[in-house]
Amino acid sequence: MNTSLTRIAAVLAASTMLVSVASAETIRWARSSDSLTMDPHSQNQGNTHTLSHHIYETLLGRANDGALTPRLATEWALKEGDPTVWVFKLREGVKFHNGNDFTAEDVIYSIERAKSEFSNMKQLHAEVVSVAAVDDYTVEFQMKGPALIYPNNLTNTFIMDKTWSDEHDLAVVQDFASGASNYSVLNTNGTGPYTLTSREVDVKTVLDYNAGWWGEKPAVDKIEYLVIADAQTRVSALLSGEVDIVQDVPPQDIDRLSNTEGFKVEIGPENRFIYFGYRFGEEPLASSDIKDSNPFNNPKVREAMELALDRDAIKQVVMRGQSIPTGIPNPPFVNGWTPELDAYPKPDVEKAKALMAEAGYPNGFTVTLDTPNNRYVNDEAISTAYVGMLGQIGIKVTLASRPVAEHSPIILANKSDFYLLGWGVPTFDSAYVFNDLVHSKTDLHGTYNVGLYTNPELDEKIIALGTMDNIEQRDATIAEIWKVVKEDRVLMPIHNQVLAYAMRDGVTLAVQPENQPNMTTVTFD
Repeated sequence: MNTSLTRIAAVLAASTMLVSVASAETIRWARSSDSLTMDPHSQNQGNTHTLSHHIYETLLGRANDGALTPRLATEWALKEGDPTVWVFKLREGVKFHNGNDFTAEDVIYSIERAKSEFSNMKQLHAEVVSVAAVDDYTVEFQMKGPALIYPNNLTNTFIMDKTWSDEHDLAVVQDFASGASNYSVLNTNGTGPYTLTSREVDVKTVLDYNAGWWGEKPAVDKIEYLVIADAQTRVSALLSGEVDIVQDVPPQDIDRLSNTEGFKVEIGPENRFIYFGYRFGEEPLASSDIKDSNPFNNPKVREAMELALDRDAIKQVVMRGQSIPTGIPNPPFVNGWTPELDAYPKPDVEKAKALMAEAGYPNGFTVTLDTPNNRYVNDEAISTAYVGMLGQIGIKVTLASRPVAEHSPIILANKSDFYLLGWGVPTFDSAYVFNDLVHSKTDLHGTYNVGLYTNPELDEKIIALGTMDNIEQRDATIAEIWKVVKEDRVLMPIHNQVLAYAMRDGVTLAVQPENQPNMTTVTFD
């Protein structure tokens, strides 16, 4: 029996039963893929953070315009007379879902945990030397130097209850790549607006309003988070009244939904780019018929691959106009983006063929492209289109398409020769891209440097960004790094993603640039 179809049938059956009883206080929210884990420090991944934000909270948040907002911290500033220490005043009277008080010891525990071995969040706190409590509601972060933008790194680092965590032996973060588990993978205890009522991985998660939440009571009392991988089934569930909101609307369905009575679509740009990556290094590719070299290591091959990539055709044909082609893996929201860096070459197949011949591959080569099929908008279709484009210059690609839950472990284990991935930039600063995607892979950096690109000179500059006290000098260094990244074609950006949320009339949810909508912001007409 087809497991995916069975899961979809289960979701729709459960949803259908709820059509008659769902009230204005219940939101049935459908997405294409699930959170990877409920361990809040394990995976630095958008879907995972989105669900966690309903249960756990961070010291700081982010408004739709990019401004930092207070959450569990109400004030933050550099310590007077010491630019290497950040001081955070904590919100008083906050309780975890189990009734425990939120205090400074929970912040210290959570930051130390987020910095630990198996956490995908550790690079965000690379400049943190220590965290200490001044009192129950004041914490000081001792940094390695003047880390002027560090508060920007806190918007996805969730605060856990130290007492509860100790009771359940959670000091070690889930080692997701190895398939390990712990109590927090399926159980939660946050301070957020909703509590976890039930969870069936890849099918359905139910959250109920936390009556003890410190914030203003939201309109939504219950959330039913439904995973429906198939795009048409997802849209059909909205049209039939089985769900209220669909977050991942295929571009091909936007016009139809917009023009269907009783429904509306909200559209906006996302702070996320989609890109192809490839393995660097002299070692031959495991999936290629070239056994004495790595074609991707040759800059002429990478240039040829870019000249074969028709970004505008992907926008028009695959994305139905709903994408923003780009020549830099960095969205316009982010510090470091410039129109000059954003420029990309027009396709030139004949020049690309000539470059392939000059590189020593006149007949091309074979390789496997790993792609998710339920994570980004039309991700598999984008990869399929590029397979055809590369075929024109002799690169014969086998497409390996998988759900993101299967794709992610391959990526994190650096087991892909050639892959599609997307990357959001929640810090709104280029260093976030450099730390994870460009810096050489180490225990602390390069977590998603799947291609194992390495450049010691760039590594030094990337590390220096963390503690520069001169903003102009820092911005100049960012520009220097981007120049090399673009010239080396470290990554092959395709476009910046455009978001579309569809919903029934009577429900309003604004597009959130981080694509991390929170159901506390839903309003009912």
